Amino acid sequence: MEKVRIEHTAQGRSGFEGAGLSKSRLAVVLGTNEIASAVAVFLSRAGRAVALTHDPLAPVIRRRMAFHDALYDDGPLIEAIAAARIESASELFDIASCEDRVAVTTLGLTELLVLGPLDVIVDARMHKRGVMPRLRGLARVTIGLGPGFTARGNCDIAVETRPGRAGVVLREGTTEPQGPSPSLLGGVGAERFVYTEAAGRWRTALDIGARVFKGVVVGHLDGAPVAAPIDGMLRGLARDGAEMPAGVKLVEVDPRGRAARCAGIDDRARAIAEATVRAVMFCESERMLREPRLSLFID
Repeated sequence: MEKVRIEHTAQGRSGFEGAGLSKSRLAVVLGTNEIASAVAVFLSRAGRAVALTHDPLAPVIRRRMAFHDALYDDGPLIEAIAAARIESASELFDIASCEDRVAVTTLGLTELLVLGPLDVIVDARMHKRGVMPRLRGLARVTIGLGPGFTARGNCDIAVETRPGRAGVVLREGTTEPQGPSPSLLGGVGAERFVYTEAAGRWRTALDIGARVFKGVVVGHLDGAPVAAPIDGMLRGLARDGAEMPAGVKLVEVDPRGRAARCAGIDDRARAIAEATVRAVMFCESERMLREPRLSLFID
């Protein structure tokens, strides 16, 4: 009688792997900013079902580069990938069956862990300060983006995000700390941003992509006028009606004229997203070599 070999790894199957869906492995991306969204696009293309989780402590202003506004049923299409808001973990199964869609949710990581073993967790919240989470062990592959992550420490692999090193994959060691000032865009650094001096409700009638001039009022924070810091195009703008904490970015103006870009995936985000997929592939290859395989022969 012909011998039939049945192989399986020591790793168990999650609910997604047993659902018979076209995307059978779940990747959770922490954050809904432009970096998180670029990572979600690339992971989706790599065959993962992707869920982005909203971080209420970090307002998103580059909204045409991000899936953040899907939380308000108003998210952009990014390189042919759309985003849909979900209210419960069970709704992920519907999103997982779509080749060109990712999920965005206010559910926390602990609420998604009930689905079973996650394939990938990527922390793309771009921490600037505070206590860093320990992700290692929460999923088969954990990846930390930006300052504060240590490969084989609080995550399996870390990816640099600072300009000049964006996309460098660290299999060991700690990522570089946050720089003292924002990177240059068209030769302009911190001067292109407006930060909130105090917490308050933000109101604006403008949208990202609008042409503005220095001194022109672009909105009001708790009734106080906020002016454009320089001439250019609105690249970042907090969503109208948002409650803003103190000390965060509210407005960003791109000074580059016709070269200004306010939508899609920019070069830095693309490099980080590509590096994230490479890191996932490396971890998977390493795990396949490490995990025992059991064979059963039937005569």
